[in-house]
Amino acid sequence: MTSTPTPVGVLIKRVDPDVPLPEYAHPGDAGADLRTTESRVLEPGERAVLPTGVCIALPEGYAAFVHPRSGLAARCGVALVNAPGTVDAGYRGEIKVIVVNLDPRESVRFERFDRIAQLVVQQVEKVRFQEVAELPDSARAAGGFGSTGGHAAVGGTTGGNRYASVVSDREGQ
Repeated sequence: MTSTPTPVGVLIKRVDPDVPLPEYAHPGDAGADLRTTESRVLEPGERAVLPTGVCIALPEGYAAFVHPRSGLAARCGVALVNAPGTVDAGYRGEIKVIVVNLDPRESVRFERFDRIAQLVVQQVEKVRFQEVAELPDSARAAGGFGSTGGHAAVGGTTGGNRYASVVSDREGQ
């Protein structure tokens, strides 16, 4: 038997009195839908800052993250420029979403109260940075930026760092 976790209380203020409050579309959803209060057309390649009409006060130890909506990305080519956007616990201003139209040919139209992003609230840890001369070893070490492969451009889907061998082969030509 699983229990439902107690929701975290988040204070919210409407900047636009008519905007619907963020809500979860389905039980179990991680993100609550954010809506825009402004109608706007984005031409191909254009970006805009869209207001959501809400401000929040998060409890200390929490942050909210503004994530893209997969449907907007798949159907319209809309992405968030700084995904995920971070809303810190001390921020009290209106949440705004920086959208970009990545479709090379079609414009995208947003109407007032269209869902434009989703807000995920998470508990975050504070850390104390401790400077050292050397870091301890790990299995991954400094490998990153595609070092595990998994894409045809870096040697197929079998994993491993094949990028280095592809570059080496080209240099020898």
